[in-house]
Amino acid sequence: MATQHTYRVIVRGKWDGLTAESRTKLLTEVDAHGLDRFTFTPEGSLAYDTPLHSFSYRFVIVSDAADGEEMAAALAEDKAETALRAAGLGYRDLRSSATDMDTMKINRKSR
Repeated sequence: MATQHTYRVIVRGKWDGLTAESRTKLLTEVDAHGLDRFTFTPEGSLAYDTPLHSFSYRFVIVSDAADGEEMAAALAEDKAETALRAAGLGYRDLRSSATDMDTMKINRKSR
């Protein structure tokens, strides 16, 4: 069995082709999707603001370490696309960045 690593992935994108109905829905829910509620979760946490130009998703992805950050980013983008399609929301220009939490070095302040 391969070693599993935990990745934190941020998927960013731009809204595209939003209908009047979807814009209204997003705007009525904007307070629930602010940066103060933006956390890394396996199902993804969506954040955006009222101009409705862009959005971000934060995911926790557990994946084989051998597959690396690229695979974790691809899995997160797939989850974001699935969620956006299910909600009937148009998007474009997805890009992501992943951090391997198991190999991340933490610098402690010396006393």
